[in-house]
Amino acid sequence: MQDASGQLNILRDIHFALNAGETASIVGASGSGKSTLLAILAGLDTPTTGQVMLAGQSLFDLSEDDRAALRAQHVGFVFQSFQLMPNLTALENVMLPLELADKPDARQTALSMLQRVGLSERLQHLPKVLSGGEQQRVALARAFVVRPDVLLADEPTGSLDHATGAAIMDLMFELNREQGTTLVLVTHDRHLAARCERQLLIQAGQLSETTVTAS
Repeated sequence: MQDASGQLNILRDIHFALNAGETASIVGASGSGKSTLLAILAGLDTPTTGQVMLAGQSLFDLSEDDRAALRAQHVGFVFQSFQLMPNLTALENVMLPLELADKPDARQTALSMLQRVGLSERLQHLPKVLSGGEQQRVALARAFVVRPDVLLADEPTGSLDHATGAAIMDLMFELNREQGTTLVLVTHDRHLAARCERQLLIQAGQLSETTVTAS
C-alpha cells in the first residue's frame, strides 16, 4: 500500500479462501493489520500487489465505480462506530441501501428488519437519541436488509459494554445463520473469535490459521 510517505508494508503473502456461508474471524495484536485486511477484502483499500475475488470478479481489475457497485450488490458492513447517517431516522437508515439499489417495497422490508432486531418502537428516532446498542442494532438491520452474500464486521462490539456487546453478537450470528451469509469478523475478543468456524491470525503482517480457544 502507499501513503504520503511512500510504500507501507503492512501485510504480505496473504492467501485464503472462504466458502459460501462460512464464518471466519481475523485476530491479532493492535496494529497488526486486521482492519487493513478487511478494507482490502472490501476493495476499499488497494494493495500494492495481489487480488481479491468476489462473486467471480477480481476487485482490482474493476474501476472504483464498478467496485462500489459490486459491493452494493454483494457486501454488507458493520463497524465499531456504527456509521449511521445522523440526519436520518432508524427507519430511513435501513431503507437507504434498498432505495439506492432500487429495491421494491423498501419501507416495508426495512420495517420488517427493524422489527426483527427489536426496534419496532424506535423507527422514527435519530441516531443521537438511540443508545449504543440500539445504534448497532440499526447498523445490523441496515447490513442484513439487502441480504448480502458477505458480511464484513470490524470490531462490532468495540464501543459497547460487555452485556450489550454479547447481545449484539448473538443477534448478528442469528441473522447470519438465517440468511446463510459468509461472515468475516475482525475482533480482538478471543471468545468472540472462537464462535466462528475458522480463526485467522495475523502476526508480523502474515496470516496463519489457528484454533482460538476461549478461556
